[in-house]
Amino acid sequence: MAHIVSAYDEELAALDNELARMGGLAEQQLAQAIDAMSRADHELAEEVIRADKEMDRLEREVEERAVLLIARRQPMARDLREVVVAIKTSSDLERIGDLAKNIAKRVKVLSGDRPIKIIGGLGRMARLVLEQLKNVLDAHARRDADKALEVWLSDEQIDAMYNSLFRELLTYMMEDPRNIGICTHLLFAAKNMERMGDHATNIAENVYFLVHGVSLADERPKLDVTTAIPLDPGKDDR
Repeated sequence: MAHIVSAYDEELAALDNELARMGGLAEQQLAQAIDAMSRADHELAEEVIRADKEMDRLEREVEERAVLLIARRQPMARDLREVVVAIKTSSDLERIGDLAKNIAKRVKVLSGDRPIKIIGGLGRMARLVLEQLKNVLDAHARRDADKALEVWLSDEQIDAMYNSLFRELLTYMMEDPRNIGICTHLLFAAKNMERMGDHATNIAENVYFLVHGVSLADERPKLDVTTAIPLDPGKDDR
């Protein structure tokens, strides 16, 4: 709904535009980080790391715009939710950028042969997270609570993929201790992507709240069972 003061609408639109820029950058960082890891491309990894400064700058800009908007317009109801959700969403996007940077940093220390199957699994997981991120950003842009709910429910798929990679990496490490170093880095990369999925889910919750004015009542579906996996799987089989 348009406001009587057109500048008010322009300020809200500017806030949305900054979030869209953050979302686009987050997508780019994730795609480049996993590409850098799959090809051992140190220059591309450096590009991802450098992009994090721009992500931090955009987050500060969103926060500053939001604070000024609250001070000038004293928004209420739906307008206030718009501003609050913008602040929360910018924080989640900034964290996704941080996690992509963490993956890129690991590219710089990885050397030697890498398990091709695991690298391929990380790529599939990254594509799933990227799809989830694109969908939730589209849900935010369209104020589509139903699409946001779909993203919220799809987090289980990312958890399931992470659980599978976790088990495979443990197997590689137990088969040959020389794999421990590289597999540890790959394990952290997989965990970073799982956390990205969690942040996308946070954004989905915020979109639902923005549209309906109430939070999702159900507990978030989680399938990450890695904390319950024994280090020696064979002992559980006896």
